[in-house]
Amino acid sequence: MSAQPRSPGLAAYRLALGALEPLAPALLRARARRGKEDPARLAERLGRASRARPERGLVWLHGVSVGESVSLLPLVEALRARRPDLTLLVTSGTRTSAELLARRLPDGVIHQYAPVDGPRVMARFLDHWRPGLAVLVESELWPNLICAAAKRDVRLALVSARMTQKSAEGWRRRAPGAARALLNAFDLVLPQDGETERRLQALGAATGPRLNLKQVGAPLPCDEDELARLKGQIGERPVVLAASTHVGEEALVAEAFAQVRRQHADALLVVAPRHPERAGAAQDALTAAGLTVARRSQGEAPLAEAYLADTLGELGLLFRLADVVVMGGGWAEGVGGHNPLEPARLGCAILTGPHVFNAHETYEAMFDEVAALCAPDAETLARHVAGLIDSPMIARRMGEAALAHAERHGAALGVALDLLDPLLPEPGL
Repeated sequence: MSAQPRSPGLAAYRLALGALEPLAPALLRARARRGKEDPARLAERLGRASRARPERGLVWLHGVSVGESVSLLPLVEALRARRPDLTLLVTSGTRTSAELLARRLPDGVIHQYAPVDGPRVMARFLDHWRPGLAVLVESELWPNLICAAAKRDVRLALVSARMTQKSAEGWRRRAPGAARALLNAFDLVLPQDGETERRLQALGAATGPRLNLKQVGAPLPCDEDELARLKGQIGERPVVLAASTHVGEEALVAEAFAQVRRQHADALLVVAPRHPERAGAAQDALTAAGLTVARRSQGEAPLAEAYLADTLGELGLLFRLADVVVMGGGWAEGVGGHNPLEPARLGCAILTGPHVFNAHETYEAMFDEVAALCAPDAETLARHVAGLIDSPMIARRMGEAALAHAERHGAALGVALDLLDPLLPEPGL
């Protein structure tokens, strides 16, 4: 059973958050005016449920934003298969994640916005939902959540745990006792990589086997009819997909693509910004490089030199169109790269930039296996892209190596389920 966390630092934090909690409604309304919150569902952020609690046992799974919450999907599917008697509640903290989950969560799984970490808000949320187990993914160490759950004898699991060096140093410098108390409240801690494992252990956590939820699961879905329609429009043109790009990366990719077009004048560049609301800036970068641009959100066909896929939740479709995938986040300062296993599960030839610290163990292994290539600058990127278009057999072998790498990670989910099994609510509870 979860240990009740206690430390002077935690007590001070909870007092401070309790004093600030009355400001939460006004702050949330202000965020809603800026488009950062869903105004129709602000009550959920304050712990007021918009759904009744089913009578059967309930497991709560939480991931804060898009990457974390989507990574929960394989676990959701596996838990439903293993324990169909349970109700699953998934919470996330951003509008984008809520929109994606609305499309991809299985029928019967409940979604709510995550409550803010205030003591009264969290108590209200937990008293309504009464989960038997709370599964937090990646780096969610919210003191009021953990303390309130432990007080109510909710079993706690931190899976696919990730902690950066900066975060670990912050906990160690400012509140080592609080960190130890919070981590000891978990019944199960599964780190996603070796560095996180060492950092958590240094803070006092007892860790289990490694599990990275972003490295397991099925290929991203797609609309097969739409895929066939787009392929018909594109024809035999080579397709280069720049996926999940950030500020500055569209310009770099466009610079590289201009060099590619000297050898492959019919090539099509597809750009899918990580945040579709940046579509205007992405289009400006592409047109500044001299490319004509068609926009998917406006219903335009991919008949220009560049196709701006400024929509949400369609990477599964776009990966299947691509001859070469350029994963964004590897050139943008501070981003740290994005998960290469989503295109790897579809056998894509993958390129990325040098700054991939968020997934460096995965990328290092894939680089070693020639399942992906690194391009430090636009010139190298252009050379790699052109080479893969010129040599489809090499691109196919890279994709096969990427798929094999992704498939080797699937067994970790079964191990995690076996460890979660004794923490699940008993049938009928």
